[in-house]
Amino acid sequence: MPEPSTETRAVSNGTGVSSNAGNGQRNALNDFVHPMGVEAYRKTAKDLIDWICDYYARVESLPVRSEAEPGYLPPMLPTEAPDAPESADAVLSDIQSKIMPGLTHWQSPNFFAYFPANSSFPAMLGDMLSGALSVMGFLWSGSPAATELETVVLDWLAKLLNLPACFLAFGPDMKLGKGGGIIQGTASETVLVALLAAQARAMASRPAEDRQYLVCYSSDQAHSSIKKACMVAGTPHCRLIPARPELDYALDPDDLTAAIDADLAAGLIPFYLVGTIGTTSSCAVDPIAKLGAIARRHDMWFHIDAAFAGVTAMLPEMQHYFQGLELADSFNTNAHKWLLTNFDCSCMWVQDADPLKAALSLTPAFLRAKGNAYDYKDWQIPLGRRFRSLKLFFMLRMYGKQKLQEYLRHHIALGDLVADLVRHDSRFEIVTPPRFALTCFCLKAQTGKETAALVDAVNRSGKAFMITTELSGRCVARFAIGGAQTQERHIRAAWQLISQLADKVLAETEGARP
Repeated sequence: MPEPSTETRAVSNGTGVSSNAGNGQRNALNDFVHPMGVEAYRKTAKDLIDWICDYYARVESLPVRSEAEPGYLPPMLPTEAPDAPESADAVLSDIQSKIMPGLTHWQSPNFFAYFPANSSFPAMLGDMLSGALSVMGFLWSGSPAATELETVVLDWLAKLLNLPACFLAFGPDMKLGKGGGIIQGTASETVLVALLAAQARAMASRPAEDRQYLVCYSSDQAHSSIKKACMVAGTPHCRLIPARPELDYALDPDDLTAAIDADLAAGLIPFYLVGTIGTTSSCAVDPIAKLGAIARRHDMWFHIDAAFAGVTAMLPEMQHYFQGLELADSFNTNAHKWLLTNFDCSCMWVQDADPLKAALSLTPAFLRAKGNAYDYKDWQIPLGRRFRSLKLFFMLRMYGKQKLQEYLRHHIALGDLVADLVRHDSRFEIVTPPRFALTCFCLKAQTGKETAALVDAVNRSGKAFMITTELSGRCVARFAIGGAQTQERHIRAAWQLISQLADKVLAETEGARP
Protein backbone atom coordinates (compact mmCIF):
# COMPACT_ATOMS: atom_id res chain seq x y z
CA MET A 1 0.00 0.00 0.00
CA PRO A 2 1.50 3.38 -0.92
CA GLU A 3 2.44 5.86 1.80
CA PRO A 4 -0.14 8.60 2.23
CA SER A 5 0.82 11.96 0.76
CA THR A 6 2.11 14.81 2.91
CA GLU A 7 -1.18 16.62 2.43
CA THR A 8 -3.12 13.52 3.60
CA ARG A 9 -0.99 13.25 6.75
CA ALA A 10 -1.58 16.91 7.47
CA VAL A 11 -5.36 16.56 7.35
CA SER A 12 -5.39 13.34 9.33
CA ASN A 13 -3.41 14.80 12.27
CA GLY A 14 -6.49 16.86 13.30
CA THR A 15 -4.59 20.09 13.91
CA GLY A 16 -5.71 21.95 10.84
CA VAL A 17 -2.07 22.95 10.29
CA SER A 18 -0.28 21.65 7.25
CA SER A 19 2.76 19.72 8.49
CA ASN A 20 4.62 20.52 5.30
CA ALA A 21 4.84 24.07 6.61
CA GLY A 22 7.43 22.67 9.01
CA ASN A 23 8.22 23.59 12.55
CA GLY A 24 8.02 27.33 11.87
CA GLN A 25 4.28 27.44 11.43
CA ARG A 26 3.64 24.94 14.25
CA ASN A 27 5.80 27.06 16.55
CA ALA A 28 3.72 30.11 15.62
CA LEU A 29 0.87 28.55 17.60
CA ASN A 30 2.97 28.35 20.72
CA ASP A 31 2.47 31.01 23.39
CA PHE A 32 3.97 34.29 22.26
CA VAL A 33 6.63 35.60 24.64
CA HIS A 34 6.99 39.37 24.77
CA PRO A 35 10.49 40.85 24.94
CA MET A 36 9.52 42.63 28.19
CA GLY A 37 7.51 40.77 30.79
CA VAL A 38 5.93 41.97 34.01
CA GLU A 39 9.05 41.75 36.18
CA ALA A 40 11.30 43.34 33.57
CA TYR A 41 8.75 46.13 33.21
CA ARG A 42 8.61 46.57 36.97
CA LYS A 43 12.36 47.12 37.15
CA THR A 44 12.63 49.29 34.03
CA ALA A 45 9.66 51.43 35.03
CA LYS A 46 11.20 52.09 38.43
CA ASP A 47 14.46 53.04 36.74
CA LEU A 48 12.56 55.36 34.41
CA ILE A 49 10.78 57.01 37.35
CA ASP A 50 14.21 57.68 38.87
CA TRP A 51 15.35 59.17 35.55
CA ILE A 52 12.27 61.43 35.42
CA CYS A 53 12.81 62.62 38.98
CA ASP A 54 16.48 63.31 38.22
CA TYR A 55 15.39 65.24 35.11
CA TYR A 56 13.08 67.47 37.12
CA ALA A 57 15.82 68.03 39.66
CA ARG A 58 18.22 69.28 36.96
CA VAL A 59 15.91 70.81 34.32
CA GLU A 60 16.59 74.29 35.70
CA SER A 61 20.25 73.96 34.70
CA LEU A 62 19.57 72.85 31.11
CA PRO A 63 19.49 75.26 28.14
CA VAL A 64 15.80 76.05 27.81
CA ARG A 65 15.51 76.14 24.02
CA SER A 66 17.05 73.43 21.89
CA GLU A 67 19.67 74.75 19.48
CA ALA A 68 19.49 71.67 17.26
CA GLU A 69 19.52 72.36 13.53
CA PRO A 70 16.78 71.00 11.24
CA GLY A 71 17.57 67.42 10.25
CA TYR A 72 19.97 66.80 13.14
CA LEU A 73 18.36 63.52 14.24
CA PRO A 74 18.02 61.17 11.20
CA PRO A 75 21.82 60.77 10.70
CA MET A 76 22.14 59.72 14.35
CA LEU A 77 19.62 56.88 14.06
CA PRO A 78 19.52 53.70 11.96
CA THR A 79 17.65 53.93 8.68
CA GLU A 80 15.46 50.93 9.64
CA ALA A 81 13.89 49.50 12.78
CA PRO A 82 15.89 46.64 14.34
CA ASP A 83 15.26 43.00 13.34
CA ALA A 84 15.74 41.67 16.84
CA PRO A 85 14.60 43.07 20.20
CA GLU A 86 16.90 45.58 21.84
CA SER A 87 17.28 46.19 25.55
CA ALA A 88 15.54 49.00 27.43
CA ASP A 89 18.97 50.24 28.47
CA ALA A 90 19.94 50.69 24.81
CA VAL A 91 16.74 52.62 24.10
CA LEU A 92 17.15 54.86 27.15
CA SER A 93 20.78 55.48 26.26
CA ASP A 94 19.69 56.84 22.89
CA ILE A 95 17.04 58.98 24.58
CA GLN A 96 19.74 60.60 26.66
CA SER A 97 22.34 61.06 23.94
CA LYS A 98 20.22 61.71 20.85
CA ILE A 99 16.69 62.82 21.80
CA MET A 100 17.39 65.11 24.75
CA PRO A 101 19.63 67.52 22.76
CA GLY A 102 16.68 68.12 20.43
CA LEU A 103 14.20 69.04 23.18
CA THR A 104 13.06 72.47 24.25
CA HIS A 105 12.39 72.11 27.96
CA TRP A 106 8.81 73.24 28.47
CA GLN A 107 8.96 72.23 32.14
CA SER A 108 11.94 74.48 32.81
CA PRO A 109 11.18 77.24 35.34
CA ASN A 110 12.87 79.59 32.85
CA PHE A 111 10.38 78.88 30.06
CA PHE A 112 8.45 82.12 29.37
CA ALA A 113 7.43 81.57 25.74
CA TYR A 114 4.01 80.97 24.17
CA PHE A 115 1.77 79.89 27.05
CA PRO A 116 2.82 77.22 29.56
CA ALA A 117 2.36 73.48 29.13
CA ASN A 118 1.73 72.50 32.70
CA SER A 119 2.32 69.15 34.27
CA SER A 120 2.38 67.82 37.81
CA PHE A 121 3.28 64.58 39.49
CA PRO A 122 -0.34 63.72 40.41
CA ALA A 123 -1.41 64.23 36.78
CA MET A 124 1.53 62.09 35.61
CA LEU A 125 0.30 59.29 37.88
CA GLY A 126 -3.15 59.48 36.29
CA ASP A 127 -1.62 59.48 32.81
CA MET A 128 0.52 56.48 33.69
CA LEU A 129 -2.55 54.58 34.87
CA SER A 130 -4.48 55.61 31.76
CA GLY A 131 -1.70 54.25 29.56
CA ALA A 132 -1.56 51.01 31.49
CA LEU A 133 -5.32 50.38 31.43
CA SER A 134 -5.47 51.52 27.78
CA VAL A 135 -9.26 51.49 27.54
CA MET A 136 -11.25 53.10 24.74
CA GLY A 137 -13.99 55.30 26.13
CA PHE A 138 -15.85 56.16 22.93
CA LEU A 139 -18.94 54.26 24.11
CA TRP A 140 -20.32 54.04 27.63
CA SER A 141 -20.33 50.26 27.24
CA GLY A 142 -16.67 50.29 26.14
CA SER A 143 -15.73 51.14 29.74
CA PRO A 144 -18.55 52.67 31.79
CA ALA A 145 -16.16 54.18 34.35
CA ALA A 146 -14.22 56.04 31.64
CA THR A 147 -17.36 57.84 30.50
CA GLU A 148 -18.90 58.44 33.90
CA LEU A 149 -15.70 59.64 35.59
CA GLU A 150 -15.21 62.20 32.83
CA THR A 151 -18.76 63.46 33.30
CA VAL A 152 -18.29 63.77 37.06
CA VAL A 153 -14.83 65.35 36.92
CA LEU A 154 -15.90 67.94 34.33
CA ASP A 155 -18.76 68.90 36.65
CA TRP A 156 -16.25 69.20 39.50
CA LEU A 157 -14.09 71.52 37.43
CA ALA A 158 -17.08 73.54 36.18
CA LYS A 159 -18.06 74.22 39.78
CA LEU A 160 -14.48 75.17 40.68
CA LEU A 161 -14.55 77.65 37.80
CA ASN A 162 -17.91 79.07 38.90
CA LEU A 163 -19.46 78.25 35.52
CA PRO A 164 -23.22 78.79 35.27
CA ALA A 165 -25.31 75.75 36.23
CA CYS A 166 -26.46 75.41 32.61
CA PHE A 167 -23.04 73.92 31.77
CA LEU A 168 -23.32 71.10 34.34
CA ALA A 169 -24.16 67.56 33.32
CA PHE A 170 -26.02 66.72 36.53
CA GLY A 171 -28.92 68.67 37.96
CA PRO A 172 -29.66 68.98 41.69
CA ASP A 173 -31.49 65.63 41.46
CA MET A 174 -28.34 64.03 39.98
CA LYS A 175 -30.17 63.33 36.71
CA LEU A 176 -28.35 64.00 33.45
CA GLY A 177 -29.42 67.15 31.69
CA LYS A 178 -28.84 68.52 28.20
CA GLY A 179 -25.44 70.08 28.83
CA GLY A 180 -22.15 69.02 30.35
CA GLY A 181 -18.45 68.73 29.71
CA ILE A 182 -16.03 66.71 27.62
CA ILE A 183 -12.24 66.55 27.36
CA GLN A 184 -11.12 67.36 23.83
CA GLY A 185 -7.54 67.23 22.59
CA THR A 186 -6.87 70.95 22.10
CA ALA A 187 -8.65 74.29 22.07
CA SER A 188 -8.31 74.24 18.28
CA GLU A 189 -10.29 71.01 18.20
CA THR A 190 -12.89 72.58 20.48
CA VAL A 191 -13.29 75.60 18.18
CA LEU A 192 -13.93 73.24 15.26
CA VAL A 193 -16.36 71.03 17.19
CA ALA A 194 -18.33 74.10 18.32
CA LEU A 195 -18.39 75.41 14.75
CA LEU A 196 -19.79 72.10 13.49
CA ALA A 197 -22.47 72.19 16.18
CA ALA A 198 -23.29 75.78 15.25
CA GLN A 199 -23.56 74.78 11.60
CA ALA A 200 -25.85 71.85 12.42
CA ARG A 201 -28.12 74.10 14.46
CA ALA A 202 -28.19 76.85 11.83
CA MET A 203 -28.98 74.44 8.99
CA ALA A 204 -31.57 72.37 10.85
CA SER A 205 -34.47 74.35 9.37
CA ARG A 206 -32.81 75.68 6.22
CA PRO A 207 -32.32 74.18 2.76
CA ALA A 208 -28.88 72.64 2.11
CA GLU A 209 -27.93 75.33 -0.41
CA ASP A 210 -28.03 77.97 2.35
CA ARG A 211 -24.79 76.56 3.72
CA GLN A 212 -22.89 78.74 1.25
CA TYR A 213 -24.15 81.87 3.05
CA LEU A 214 -22.93 81.02 6.57
CA VAL A 215 -20.66 83.56 8.28
CA CYS A 216 -18.32 83.13 11.28
CA TYR A 217 -17.06 86.10 13.34
CA SER A 218 -14.20 86.76 15.74
CA SER A 219 -11.59 89.35 16.59
CA ASP A 220 -8.41 89.40 14.52
CA GLN A 221 -6.63 88.85 17.86
CA ALA A 222 -8.41 85.52 18.37
CA HIS A 223 -6.54 82.30 17.78
CA SER A 224 -5.70 81.23 14.23
CA SER A 225 -7.59 77.99 14.89
CA ILE A 226 -10.84 79.85 14.10
CA LYS A 227 -9.83 80.50 10.52
CA LYS A 228 -8.48 76.95 10.27
CA ALA A 229 -11.76 75.55 11.59
CA CYS A 230 -13.58 77.42 8.83
CA MET A 231 -11.16 75.95 6.30
CA VAL A 232 -11.69 72.40 7.59
CA ALA A 233 -15.47 72.71 7.85
CA GLY A 234 -15.80 74.45 4.50
CA THR A 235 -17.38 77.53 6.07
CA PRO A 236 -17.35 80.04 3.20
CA HIS A 237 -17.17 83.33 5.12
CA CYS A 238 -14.87 84.09 8.08
CA ARG A 239 -14.86 87.66 9.40
CA LEU A 240 -11.80 88.54 11.49
CA ILE A 241 -12.77 91.95 12.80
CA PRO A 242 -9.82 94.21 13.70
CA ALA A 243 -9.58 94.66 17.46
CA ARG A 244 -9.20 98.19 18.75
CA PRO A 245 -5.90 99.19 20.40
CA GLU A 246 -7.78 101.80 22.44
CA LEU A 247 -9.83 98.92 23.90
CA ASP A 248 -6.63 97.03 24.75
CA TYR A 249 -7.11 94.86 21.64
CA ALA A 250 -10.60 93.65 22.52
CA LEU A 251 -13.39 93.18 19.99
CA ASP A 252 -15.66 96.23 19.84
CA PRO A 253 -19.36 95.19 19.94
CA ASP A 254 -20.22 98.11 17.64
CA ASP A 255 -17.76 96.85 15.02
CA LEU A 256 -19.26 93.37 15.29
CA THR A 257 -22.79 94.73 14.90
CA ALA A 258 -21.75 96.72 11.83
CA ALA A 259 -20.20 93.62 10.23
CA ILE A 260 -23.30 91.53 10.95
CA ASP A 261 -25.64 94.20 9.56
CA ALA A 262 -23.58 94.42 6.37
CA ASP A 263 -23.65 90.66 5.92
CA LEU A 264 -27.40 90.47 6.54
CA ALA A 265 -27.93 93.17 3.93
CA ALA A 266 -25.88 91.05 1.50
CA GLY A 267 -28.11 88.02 2.15
CA LEU A 268 -25.62 86.14 4.32
CA ILE A 269 -26.37 84.16 7.50
CA PRO A 270 -24.44 84.96 10.70
CA PHE A 271 -24.19 81.66 12.61
CA TYR A 272 -21.03 81.47 14.77
CA LEU A 273 -19.26 83.95 17.04
CA VAL A 274 -16.06 83.33 19.02
CA GLY A 275 -15.22 85.56 21.96
CA THR A 276 -11.86 85.31 23.68
CA ILE A 277 -10.86 85.64 27.32
CA GLY A 278 -7.08 85.94 27.11
CA THR A 279 -5.94 86.32 23.50
CA THR A 280 -2.67 84.68 22.51
CA SER A 281 -0.75 87.86 21.69
CA SER A 282 -1.64 90.03 24.67
CA CYS A 283 -4.27 88.29 26.86
CA ALA A 284 -6.92 90.76 25.74
CA VAL A 285 -10.45 90.10 27.00
CA ASP A 286 -13.48 90.56 24.78
CA PRO A 287 -16.66 92.04 26.36
CA ILE A 288 -18.40 88.71 26.80
CA ALA A 289 -21.77 89.93 28.07
CA LYS A 290 -22.21 92.42 25.21
CA LEU A 291 -21.08 89.91 22.58
CA GLY A 292 -23.40 87.30 24.06
CA ALA A 293 -26.36 89.64 23.77
CA ILE A 294 -25.54 90.22 20.09
CA ALA A 295 -25.23 86.47 19.49
CA ARG A 296 -28.61 85.82 21.12
CA ARG A 297 -30.25 88.56 19.06
CA HIS A 298 -29.09 86.92 15.83
CA ASP A 299 -29.44 83.30 16.99
CA MET A 300 -25.70 82.70 16.59
CA TRP A 301 -23.74 80.02 18.43
CA PHE A 302 -21.49 81.83 20.90
CA HIS A 303 -18.27 80.03 21.80
CA ILE A 304 -15.85 81.36 24.39
CA ASP A 305 -12.19 80.49 23.95
CA ALA A 306 -10.41 80.89 27.29
CA ALA A 307 -7.72 78.30 26.60
CA PHE A 308 -5.08 79.86 28.86
CA ALA A 309 -6.88 82.29 31.14
CA GLY A 310 -10.08 80.35 31.77
CA VAL A 311 -8.74 78.54 34.82
CA THR A 312 -8.52 81.87 36.69
CA ALA A 313 -12.32 81.84 36.86
CA MET A 314 -11.84 79.94 40.13
CA LEU A 315 -10.46 83.14 41.68
CA PRO A 316 -13.11 85.54 43.03
CA GLU A 317 -10.94 88.55 42.15
CA MET A 318 -10.94 87.49 38.47
CA GLN A 319 -14.70 86.98 38.11
CA HIS A 320 -15.23 90.34 36.39
CA TYR A 321 -13.59 88.92 33.27
CA PHE A 322 -16.18 86.14 33.07
CA GLN A 323 -19.45 88.06 33.36
CA GLY A 324 -21.95 86.91 30.75
CA LEU A 325 -20.91 83.23 30.50
CA GLU A 326 -24.57 82.22 30.77
CA LEU A 327 -25.04 83.70 27.28
CA ALA A 328 -22.47 81.34 25.75
CA ASP A 329 -23.36 78.07 24.06
CA SER A 330 -19.91 76.61 24.73
CA PHE A 331 -16.86 77.41 26.83
CA ASN A 332 -13.33 76.05 26.72
CA THR A 333 -10.22 76.17 28.88
CA ASN A 334 -7.11 74.02 28.69
CA ALA A 335 -6.14 72.26 31.90
CA HIS A 336 -2.88 71.38 30.11
CA LYS A 337 -1.90 75.04 29.89
CA TRP A 338 -2.14 76.44 33.40
CA LEU A 339 -3.83 73.84 35.58
CA LEU A 340 -1.11 71.29 36.28
CA THR A 341 -2.46 68.63 33.93
CA ASN A 342 -0.19 67.28 31.24
CA PHE A 343 -1.15 67.47 27.56
CA ASP A 344 -3.70 66.78 26.21
CA CYS A 345 -6.61 67.97 28.33
CA SER A 346 -8.77 70.65 26.72
CA CYS A 347 -11.98 71.01 28.73
CA MET A 348 -15.13 71.99 26.86
CA TRP A 349 -18.62 72.59 28.21
CA VAL A 350 -21.88 73.06 26.31
CA GLN A 351 -25.33 74.14 27.41
CA ASP A 352 -26.98 71.76 24.97
CA ALA A 353 -25.20 68.78 23.45
CA ASP A 354 -27.91 68.01 20.89
CA PRO A 355 -26.35 70.13 18.11
CA LEU A 356 -23.02 68.37 18.75
CA LYS A 357 -24.70 65.03 18.28
CA ALA A 358 -26.54 66.25 15.19
CA ALA A 359 -23.18 67.23 13.67
CA LEU A 360 -21.00 64.37 14.87
CA SER A 361 -23.08 61.29 15.69
CA LEU A 362 -22.80 58.35 13.32
CA THR A 363 -23.50 54.93 14.79
CA PRO A 364 -22.91 51.87 12.61
CA ALA A 365 -24.27 48.50 13.67
CA PHE A 366 -21.08 47.41 15.43
CA LEU A 367 -21.28 50.40 17.79
CA ARG A 368 -24.92 50.00 18.80
CA ALA A 369 -24.89 49.01 22.43
CA LYS A 370 -26.34 49.87 25.78
CA GLY A 371 -25.21 53.32 26.81
CA ASN A 372 -26.25 56.70 28.08
CA ALA A 373 -26.50 60.22 26.71
CA TYR A 374 -22.75 60.59 27.18
CA ASP A 375 -21.38 58.30 24.51
CA TYR A 376 -18.56 60.77 23.98
CA LYS A 377 -17.91 59.61 20.42
CA ASP A 378 -20.92 61.79 19.57
CA TRP A 379 -19.31 64.88 21.12
CA GLN A 380 -16.00 64.83 19.22
CA ILE A 381 -14.42 64.29 15.81
CA PRO A 382 -12.36 61.12 16.38
CA LEU A 383 -13.97 57.87 17.45
CA GLY A 384 -11.23 56.66 19.80
CA ARG A 385 -10.46 58.46 23.03
CA ARG A 386 -8.10 57.96 25.95
CA PHE A 387 -9.06 57.73 29.61
CA ARG A 388 -7.96 61.36 30.04
CA SER A 389 -10.16 62.12 33.01
CA LEU A 390 -7.85 60.05 35.24
CA LYS A 391 -5.16 62.71 35.22
CA LEU A 392 -7.69 65.39 36.14
CA PHE A 393 -9.10 63.09 38.82
CA PHE A 394 -5.67 62.61 40.40
CA MET A 395 -4.72 66.28 40.10
CA LEU A 396 -7.95 67.74 41.49
CA ARG A 397 -7.98 65.37 44.44
CA MET A 398 -4.29 65.73 45.30
CA TYR A 399 -4.24 69.55 45.02
CA GLY A 400 -7.73 70.62 46.01
CA LYS A 401 -9.34 74.01 45.44
CA GLN A 402 -7.28 75.95 47.97
CA LYS A 403 -3.91 74.79 46.66
CA LEU A 404 -4.95 75.43 43.05
CA GLN A 405 -6.03 78.96 43.91
CA GLU A 406 -2.73 79.51 45.73
CA TYR A 407 -0.84 78.25 42.67
CA LEU A 408 -2.62 80.62 40.26
CA ARG A 409 -2.24 83.60 42.59
CA HIS A 410 1.47 82.84 42.90
CA HIS A 411 1.89 83.10 39.12
CA ILE A 412 -0.24 86.22 38.87
CA ALA A 413 1.93 87.82 41.57
CA LEU A 414 5.04 86.84 39.59
CA GLY A 415 3.48 88.51 36.55
CA ASP A 416 2.91 91.66 38.59
CA LEU A 417 6.59 91.53 39.54
CA VAL A 418 7.62 91.43 35.88
CA ALA A 419 5.37 94.39 35.11
CA ASP A 420 6.90 96.37 37.99
CA LEU A 421 10.42 95.58 36.79
CA VAL A 422 9.54 96.83 33.31
CA ARG A 423 7.89 99.99 34.62
CA HIS A 424 10.93 100.89 36.70
CA ASP A 425 13.35 100.57 33.79
CA SER A 426 13.40 103.67 31.62
CA ARG A 427 14.63 101.71 28.59
CA PHE A 428 11.37 99.76 28.32
CA GLU A 429 7.67 100.38 28.02
CA ILE A 430 4.64 98.17 28.64
CA VAL A 431 2.55 97.88 25.48
CA THR A 432 -0.74 96.47 26.82
CA PRO A 433 -2.11 96.13 30.36
CA PRO A 434 -0.53 93.04 31.97
CA ARG A 435 -3.10 90.30 32.52
CA PHE A 436 -3.15 86.70 33.67
CA ALA A 437 0.63 86.61 34.31
CA LEU A 438 1.50 87.84 30.79
CA THR A 439 3.45 91.07 30.26
CA CYS A 440 4.01 92.53 26.78
CA PHE A 441 6.79 95.10 26.52
CA CYS A 442 9.34 96.56 24.14
CA LEU A 443 12.37 98.81 24.04
CA LYS A 444 11.30 102.46 23.91
CA ALA A 445 11.54 104.59 20.78
CA GLN A 446 13.07 101.85 18.67
CA THR A 447 12.17 100.36 15.29
CA GLY A 448 11.18 96.98 16.67
CA LYS A 449 14.25 95.25 15.32
CA GLU A 450 15.97 95.96 18.63
CA THR A 451 13.26 94.20 20.64
CA ALA A 452 13.46 91.21 18.30
CA ALA A 453 17.25 91.18 18.64
CA LEU A 454 16.93 91.33 22.42
CA VAL A 455 14.56 88.33 22.57
CA ASP A 456 16.82 86.42 20.19
CA ALA A 457 19.83 87.12 22.43
CA VAL A 458 17.91 85.95 25.49
CA ASN A 459 17.00 82.71 23.74
CA ARG A 460 20.51 82.07 22.43
CA SER A 461 21.86 82.38 25.96
CA GLY A 462 20.00 79.20 26.91
CA LYS A 463 19.12 80.75 30.26
CA ALA A 464 15.53 81.68 29.36
CA PHE A 465 13.10 81.37 26.47
CA MET A 466 10.64 84.03 25.25
CA ILE A 467 8.89 84.89 21.99
CA THR A 468 7.73 88.05 20.25
CA THR A 469 4.40 89.01 18.79
CA GLU A 470 3.12 91.94 16.73
CA LEU A 471 0.64 94.52 18.01
CA SER A 472 -0.37 97.44 15.78
CA GLY A 473 2.66 96.75 13.62
CA ARG A 474 5.10 96.84 16.54
CA CYS A 475 7.38 93.98 17.51
CA VAL A 476 6.62 93.19 21.15
CA ALA A 477 8.26 90.83 23.63
CA ARG A 478 5.98 88.46 25.55
CA PHE A 479 6.93 87.32 29.06
CA ALA A 480 4.46 84.55 29.90
CA ILE A 481 4.52 82.95 33.35
CA GLY A 482 2.91 79.64 34.18
CA GLY A 483 5.61 77.01 34.60
CA ALA A 484 4.86 74.67 37.49
CA GLN A 485 8.38 75.10 38.91
CA THR A 486 8.78 78.86 38.37
CA GLN A 487 9.62 80.94 41.48
CA GLU A 488 10.54 84.56 42.19
CA ARG A 489 14.27 83.85 41.84
CA HIS A 490 13.73 82.71 38.25
CA ILE A 491 11.91 85.93 37.40
CA ARG A 492 14.63 88.12 38.88
CA ALA A 493 17.39 86.14 37.17
CA ALA A 494 15.58 86.38 33.83
CA TRP A 495 15.12 90.12 34.20
CA GLN A 496 18.79 90.57 35.08
CA LEU A 497 19.64 88.69 31.88
CA ILE A 498 17.21 90.83 29.84
CA SER A 499 18.65 94.01 31.35
CA GLN A 500 22.24 93.04 30.59
CA LEU A 501 21.47 92.01 27.03
CA ALA A 502 19.42 95.19 26.46
CA ASP A 503 22.54 97.25 27.16
CA LYS A 504 24.42 95.25 24.56
CA VAL A 505 21.66 95.47 21.93
CA LEU A 506 21.23 99.22 22.42
CA ALA A 507 25.01 99.79 22.27
CA GLU A 508 25.21 97.85 19.01
CA THR A 509 22.27 99.82 17.62
CA GLU A 510 23.88 103.13 18.56
CA GLY A 511 27.19 102.04 17.08
CA ALA A 512 25.53 101.07 13.80
CA ARG A 513 23.96 104.50 13.28
CA PRO A 514 25.76 106.83 10.83
